[in-house]
Amino acid sequence: MSFRMHNGEKITLGEANLRRALQYSGTAGFPELIDWLRKLQWEEHQPDCDYDICLGNGSQDLLTKAFDMLIDEGDSILIEKPTYVGALSYLRPLNVKFIEVECDSNGINPKNLADILANWPKDKPYPKILYTVPTGCNPTGMIIPLYRKEQIYELAQKYNFLILEDDPYYYLQFSPHRIPSFFSMDIDGRVLRFDSFSKVISAGMRLGWVSGPRPLIHRIILHSQVVNLHPSGLSQMITYLILTRWGIGGFLAHVDEIATFYQEKRDIFCKSAQKYLNGIAEWNVPNAGLFVWIKLLDINDSTFLIKNKAMFKGVLLIPGHDFYPNSVPTSYVRASFSTATPKEIDEALKLLGEMIRDERNYGEGEYA
Repeated sequence: MSFRMHNGEKITLGEANLRRALQYSGTAGFPELIDWLRKLQWEEHQPDCDYDICLGNGSQDLLTKAFDMLIDEGDSILIEKPTYVGALSYLRPLNVKFIEVECDSNGINPKNLADILANWPKDKPYPKILYTVPTGCNPTGMIIPLYRKEQIYELAQKYNFLILEDDPYYYLQFSPHRIPSFFSMDIDGRVLRFDSFSKVISAGMRLGWVSGPRPLIHRIILHSQVVNLHPSGLSQMITYLILTRWGIGGFLAHVDEIATFYQEKRDIFCKSAQKYLNGIAEWNVPNAGLFVWIKLLDINDSTFLIKNKAMFKGVLLIPGHDFYPNSVPTSYVRASFSTATPKEIDEALKLLGEMIRDERNYGEGEYA
């Protein structure tokens, strides 16, 4: 079994590797792949705590297991506002209380977080976790700068909560130097870091990994043993052969190329947005990831416009309402430039501009 990569290189599994990939394997993942990832984590983050690694069927598989491990019904959790809708969809049935932390163009506001915790009711237990997507956040595209991460980590130490660092867009930063992770500053064993191959190798292989304190990783492994046994052996083997062909340096060069590719797509998106949305919408230019968070001016709730008018016109956007933990009407919408062509981006933003103007002039109603 063999395949060619984008650069033309041929990867061959060979009979022995294929046999192994098609058999049962250890729950945590192939030991040699875990070792490779451990070297990557040291090269990139240089963690200063005792940690372990576990692979899963995408990072969201591991994230939801961490939620199950750490959260009881009725618990309060600290969560950025807005945040990833996939996490919210899993958390809502758990009947948790969302304690929303305000965000701006630099992500979580540490002062707001400090105020929340300083004024926490004395008769209630403090939150056990903070959930954050700190790089290229889905939906806002923001990055939490290093100085804010340091302040947030200090608050985690002071109030004794864990940080769930959901960071699938970490390697899609558009600046020459990546902002260090929460994991890189963890000296207490209070960060669970979730990484993904979906944005840098293949989404369809469904392979991600979590790094963090050994006791917590061990619990996630036990959960996987009784739920899905282990990640796909074929996905692990293919990924391992690609990574060993590249080496750490080759992998880092590869993700730099991907980041450049998406930076160019971001620039195309923002150029079209300036052409069609100037004066009727506002947005921050994202420094990482795949998303742009757009505020529609003079429109209080984007839901009807996006779910009816935009859908009717074939423009795929998500209303901001979906990304708020405690759902409220909002004028924001999330756009993604990941798979659209430059022509599709330009046509979609032109149509969005027309729909915004129509909405401002005539309000809600059937769009034809």
